[in-house]
Amino acid sequence: MTPSAVERYFAAVNDEDWATIRDVFAPDAELVSVGAPTRHGREEIADHFPKVLAALPVHHDEPTRVVVAGTVVLVEIHFSGRTPAGDPVEFDAVDVFDLTDDGTRIARLSTWYDTAAVGRMVRVP
Repeated sequence: MTPSAVERYFAAVNDEDWATIRDVFAPDAELVSVGAPTRHGREEIADHFPKVLAALPVHHDEPTRVVVAGTVVLVEIHFSGRTPAGDPVEFDAVDVFDLTDDGTRIARLSTWYDTAAVGRMVRVP
């Protein structure tokens, strides 16, 4: 069973509900993304998502596998989207969530995917 904080995260990202993104992260949370600086705190994390997803106005994260080990949740994802020009973007990724001790918020999220391949898909020629 997927913890509710993780379910809320994916629903919020897919719906571009940045207020919920802000709420689902703990106040002192960290977001670690491959090839990017670590984001600290829920405000910095919430501000990050609309900036990154601006290059993909159509996007959907589909969790395909969830592994729960206490307060650690690993999620395999299939991402599909489109660039502003309508070009398709698809790739697989892994998110590793560390939840707060009570499981209600995300304390740390690390995202893993092939940044070079994604960069080639979203880059304007």
